[in-house]
Amino acid sequence: MQQPQEAEIRMLHAQVCQALADPTRILLLYQLADGPKSVGELAAALGTSQPTVSRHLKVLRERGMARAERLGTTVMYSLTDVRVIQALDLMRAVLADTLAQRGALATILGRHEER
Repeated sequence: MQQPQEAEIRMLHAQVCQALADPTRILLLYQLADGPKSVGELAAALGTSQPTVSRHLKVLRERGMARAERLGTTVMYSLTDVRVIQALDLMRAVLADTLAQRGALATILGRHEER
C-alpha cells in the first residue's frame, strides 16, 4: 500500500505534467524564460487573447511554475524555476532524436521499396 506522501508526490507530479501538456503553456514558459512579462506582452507575443493567456497563467501559477508580482497597476509574470525550461529543452532533445531515428528508418524503407 502506498504511503500518503508517495501518493501526494505522484499526484503533484501528474499535475506538473498536465500543465506541460498544453502547447500554449509551453510557449508561455519559454516567453517567461526571457524575463518577466505582463499578460498583454505575453498575449501579443503569442498572438492570442489576454483572457486565454490569463487562464493558462493561472494553471502555471497553481502548479508552481510561474509567479505573479504586482507593479503598480500591472501584474508581471515570471518563472519560479529555470529548471522547468531545462526540462522542456531536454524533452525537446529526446523528441528530436526520436524524429531523427524515424526519419532514418523512413529513408531505409524508401531505399528498399525502390529495389
